[in-house]
Amino acid sequence: MKRRELILLLGGALTAARGLRAQQKAMPVIGYIASGSPGLSAPSVTAFRQGLSETGYVEGNNVAMEFRVAHFHYDQLPVLAADLVRRKVDVIVTLNGTTTALAAKNATSTIPIIFTSVSDPIEVGLVANLARPGGNATGFSNIAAGLGPKQMELISELVPHVNVIAALVNPNNPAAELLIRGAQLAAGAAGLKLAVLKASTEEEIDAAFASLVRLRAGALVVDADGFFANRREQIVALASRHAVPAVYPRRQFVATGGLISYGAVATAVPQQAGIYTGRILKGTKPADLPVQQPTNFELVVNLKTAKALGLEIPPIVLARADEVIE
Repeated sequence: MKRRELILLLGGALTAARGLRAQQKAMPVIGYIASGSPGLSAPSVTAFRQGLSETGYVEGNNVAMEFRVAHFHYDQLPVLAADLVRRKVDVIVTLNGTTTALAAKNATSTIPIIFTSVSDPIEVGLVANLARPGGNATGFSNIAAGLGPKQMELISELVPHVNVIAALVNPNNPAAELLIRGAQLAAGAAGLKLAVLKASTEEEIDAAFASLVRLRAGALVVDADGFFANRREQIVALASRHAVPAVYPRRQFVATGGLISYGAVATAVPQQAGIYTGRILKGTKPADLPVQQPTNFELVVNLKTAKALGLEIPPIVLARADEVIE
């Protein structure tokens, strides 16, 4: 090859490379943080991509995604959030609740943040108010603390003679005290006493269930915490071993063998978060997007588990159920 042809060829290659880098730089990047495991997050990520595609963004086509997963090492969340800030992503999306959202909020006051599954965004300081969030964060509340009355109602219908109910919460969740207060108010309104069980490790979950007999708790409510979702097989097995009726926050517990669940539809929020993210990429400011609360809830009942516990599910509960597992 002649020298002149070689120079032209290399020049063309360099120009193409610069053009490719410019194109890659122009493609917006979404930073996605999950406190749990990749397997637990997979359905939410799929739903998020679906919502994102509804706004015209497809990963690998006109948008890129950077994933960070903490594997329930909550102390790593600030490190993961800071890394995404250093990489200058265009939006940060947080999964699995308050701890993850606060890590992102503490890492940046300028990059837009979409949070999900936060019990009370105002209480923990993520937003100024729900309708006009202000600042750089908005997203979706799971109103977990507000589910207490419904959960207590279900307990009263399933085991009407119970006087003491236990609540399993993760003390590492910044919203734990808020959730406890909500559960205490709901239990008091239902004429029940509440025993609070705290667990943030596998061993502490075992210990919490071992204390049920001492506390004389006749039923259990499990908080909607990502760590508990990841340990759902352990929790469901312990509830079966101790023969305690339990109300869970997600369908996955009941599919694993839990008695009953009531909570927001799992994939609805991530899909809506994808839509919010697409709107922000198109120029909408987080401050102009109201914090949304879930509108789609599901009640799931496992009749096989009820039979094993010697419980007969009242017809009124079955009539309200969105799914009955036999």
